[in-house]
Amino acid sequence: MKTFTLNNTTYTIRLFDESRDSVEELTDLLHRAYKRLADMGLNFIATFQSVEYTRNYLKKGECYVLESDGKLKGTVFYYTTIWDDAPDIFKQADSVLIGKFAVEPELQKLGLGSMLMDFVESLARERKKNRVVLDTSEKALHLIEYYSKRGYEYKHHWQWPDVNYKSVILSKDL
Repeated sequence: MKTFTLNNTTYTIRLFDESRDSVEELTDLLHRAYKRLADMGLNFIATFQSVEYTRNYLKKGECYVLESDGKLKGTVFYYTTIWDDAPDIFKQADSVLIGKFAVEPELQKLGLGSMLMDFVESLARERKKNRVVLDTSEKALHLIEYYSKRGYEYKHHWQWPDVNYKSVILSKDL
């Protein structure tokens, strides 16, 4: 858990806890944060996933949330289980995949997303991972630019079966 203050508001990054947190609230946060991508015509799963999908997704790893005043303000997912049809770089023992990265739209560009990314990158280092990998749409140029500024580098393209775009696989050595 990590607590910090930004603009006189206290935020905490911690593990999602189904006994205290709402899967519905988490799903709604993802929908709101990914709306810009939906408006671009990109069908990221997070733009339309159901509450049940989110609940099942929580079993694939560790969901970290950014909380303030008892409300979820952001999230990032640290995968501990990788599916068989994923790119090889996702499956390497010294790599960790992150995803479902989201910050409330009105709080974006304040540095909160960077705090979430710093947190999961630090967690990966603590767990002796050598790199963090992620993917996004090749059409989400604003996200590719964001990740590039954080030191993520293009590795290759990938086509997931359930989306209408080609992904770029990015990684950052730790």
